Amino acid sequence: MKTVTLEVASREEVTRRALAAFTGKRQQARISFATPELLWKVLTAKRWELLKVLAGQGPVTIREAARRIGRDVKAVHADVHALLKAGVLDKTSDGRIEFRFDAVRVDFTLHAA
Repeated sequence: MKTVTLEVASREEVTRRALAAFTGKRQQARISFATPELLWKVLTAKRWELLKVLAGQGPVTIREAARRIGRDVKAVHADVHALLKAGVLDKTSDGRIEFRFDAVRVDFTLHAA
């Protein structure tokens, strides 16, 4: 099973992991956000639903993704582009979209103010 971790991480932490990867240290699949607020802004309930139907399914068209979740193609199109921009989804050479993972783990800590 291929799992991605969605996390809140500082620029320094992301840079540290990237440098470790360049030296050959294997890294887990991660998509990092600067703040919890940004993570939740990108991963709305509708977009989370979209990821659930795309997980492990291979490339699909936006129209097929919309059909699978029973939503309007135009609304799904907007959500897909937000997820593409955030690096959560990938676009294939033939224009299909893909979520390359079978599972998602969300990891962040809420600190006292």
